[in-house]
Amino acid sequence: MPQISGGQGRCLCGGIHYAVDGELDDVINCHCERCRQFTGHHMAATSARLEAISVHDADLLLRWFFPVPEAGYAFCSRCGSSLFWRSAADPSRWSICAGTVAPPTGLTTCQAWWTSQASDYHSRPDLPELATE
Repeated sequence: MPQISGGQGRCLCGGIHYAVDGELDDVINCHCERCRQFTGHHMAATSARLEAISVHDADLLLRWFFPVPEAGYAFCSRCGSSLFWRSAADPSRWSICAGTVAPPTGLTTCQAWWTSQASDYHSRPDLPELATE
């Protein structure tokens, strides 16, 4: 998967800022039901190694919740912006909601996951698909 170096971003209200001092993976669109409900559409996410991510004001505003033991989602408690996702299977990486990364990102969308759970209103572009069940 192609990678670009570094990036920064924030939530909608600006209460949480983050920086990535390392590689960002290209974007994957996840259509699973949990990601759709968390973001209001599908989750378009890049990812980075946890040690490369620094989050400012996380103690005050960043909230994590775990709808299932294997997945956690983080958002800003002030404005509600969806920010991060992490898997218990790989705690060394966080996924970052791509819409929060400040442009120019240099990222491209490379895959669509859980396409079998995509909502009926959504038509997907030509991307490699993983209809994970």
